[in-house]
Amino acid sequence: MEKRIIARGLLSGAIASVAAFIFARTFVEPVIAKAIAYEEAQEAGHEHGVELFTRGVQANIGMGFGVLAYGVAMGALFAVAYCVVYGRVGNLSPRLLSVLLAGGMFLSLYVIPFLKYPASPPAVSLDETIRQRTLLYLMMVVLSVVLLAAAVWLGRNLTERYGAWSATLVAAAAYIVAVAIVMLLLPTIDETPGDFPAEVLYEFRLYSLGTQFVLWAIIAVVFGSTVQRLLGEPTRQETFTSV
Repeated sequence: MEKRIIARGLLSGAIASVAAFIFARTFVEPVIAKAIAYEEAQEAGHEHGVELFTRGVQANIGMGFGVLAYGVAMGALFAVAYCVVYGRVGNLSPRLLSVLLAGGMFLSLYVIPFLKYPASPPAVSLDETIRQRTLLYLMMVVLSVVLLAAAVWLGRNLTERYGAWSATLVAAAAYIVAVAIVMLLLPTIDETPGDFPAEVLYEFRLYSLGTQFVLWAIIAVVFGSTVQRLLGEPTRQETFTSV
């Protein structure tokens, strides 16, 4: 059963990645072109190395392959997480659980880290700090996921004592407070040049967020529809003991 669910996750991720690529190619790529134009204007008169790939290759094949690989990986991760939580978070339908899980993963894997370390277009960040920025971003992602899992665990343990509504509010509040503390403790990175066009930075971050939303929304819908036919409506508590 788990293999069939993971296969549906891979399929959902692949379909979602196509939609995400179309969105990114339509909205994100023109903004990247503006950022590169700014960078080239700033470096006018300096020698440049020869590009290994043209902009056309980067914008189409490069972006397409990257989004596909990311989408399939997220689909697989989503399916594994689904196997873990199915039957353990109440008597939810497979489709509803898919939507809730996708929302939680979108929040913890992207939105929360994005609030602390938002995506930036070319010409905004320094090459020499890429290692530091990557490590800090990955740390924020890991901490966000761990804290969300802890909040879910807290909510489940408080449900019997305080009821589902109160337990959910307490768990959500605990998660928000914990995330806020983490954001305060982690260093802030601000390398944006003072004369960089604000509208370009805003559009890039907005459309980057939109690309992720499209990806996770379609994973939720496609996976939920396919797994609903596989599992049917829950008539009893089911668990995957092999996961």
